Amino acid sequence: MAVKVEKLKVNYKTLEEFKRFKEYGLQELSMLEDLEANIIENDSVSPFYGIYFGDKLVARMSLYQVDSKFDRYFEPPQTYLELWKLEVLPDYQGKGYGTALVQFAKGFGYPIKTNPRVGSQGFWHKHGFTDVVYEVERDLGENPLVWYPEGVSAQHH
Repeated sequence: MAVKVEKLKVNYKTLEEFKRFKEYGLQELSMLEDLEANIIENDSVSPFYGIYFGDKLVARMSLYQVDSKFDRYFEPPQTYLELWKLEVLPDYQGKGYGTALVQFAKGFGYPIKTNPRVGSQGFWHKHGFTDVVYEVERDLGENPLVWYPEGVSAQHH
């Protein structure tokens, strides 16, 4: 089954769909406020990507590009992606949607950092993500997992 990952438009329909996801919070609410204040258009840049089944949003993730000057994870220091809120609605899990989102993110060719939800480590490890050596100052209670493209390794501090 070919699954199409698309950049999500910031509009009321998308924001309404987001309410079905557990990881619904400040990011979506601030988008909603921006939308209500008419700051953003329908095609404004959203950090969200998703997969529709018919016209229903069934999987999504948020991708931010972090500039190399802030990179404290990768060697050589470089631009990387921060992947948040990867989520597939319960009825649609186990059908390859999560995998499709991860493959899509890897397709940019940047290293990727994510903070997995409790119990999801297995999924990330299956996709080649590895634990970082925990650093109190940098990781602040997070337990990030990272994915290294060819030729990239961990920074040693």
